[in-house]
Amino acid sequence: MEIKLGTNLILQPYDEETDDRFKCKVVDQRDQVILIDYPINTASHRTAFLMEGTRFRASFIDDQKIAYSFRTHVTGREKGNIPMIMLSIPAEDQFEKIQRREYVRVMTPVDVAVLKNNSYEQVVAEDISAGGLAIMCNDAKKYKENEVIEIMIALPFENREEGVRYVETTAQVIRIIERDGTYVIPLKFTETDEIDKQLIIRFCFERQLLIRKKESTI
Repeated sequence: MEIKLGTNLILQPYDEETDDRFKCKVVDQRDQVILIDYPINTASHRTAFLMEGTRFRASFIDDQKIAYSFRTHVTGREKGNIPMIMLSIPAEDQFEKIQRREYVRVMTPVDVAVLKNNSYEQVVAEDISAGGLAIMCNDAKKYKENEVIEIMIALPFENREEGVRYVETTAQVIRIIERDGTYVIPLKFTETDEIDKQLIIRFCFERQLLIRKKESTI
């Protein structure tokens, strides 16, 4: 499969139990190898220096908006106009389509940190889906329709081993709704990668099952 130049990749360590993810861009392609610029850690925003042999699960979205993932490893480095890292490309039948499910919106409180004026403001969302969420606040003047903001979402899974997972993304303010003296602000995610979307989808389905279980015991 051809991965076009300029394609954005998300790399997630394959051998380590970590939430680290790295963004990078394909800058060249050769037989069984793609060259990427130096990746940026999506949480710390720092450049990552990947060791040769390190294995990753890579994901990307093609021109038809179809998401794919594949296993890869660092094969070396190369100096050109920019420093580059070489990644292996598997056979075409080793690329996997990432299934996109219908976005399920769940009414459940979720802690959200909104980046405003270089500091985070803690708010609560009343619902969430893989397409967006709705936060609640007392001061609507802090937000403007159509503005894009940076947010961090805490997803507390029931599984203790999974614990709380964090998603950093950007979101657009859709509108501002006044309700009983407070404000509800629906947000639409604008740059959520496919791995984070799948994480949110899993969280929504888990919460949906928990809600149904509680309702059945009443």
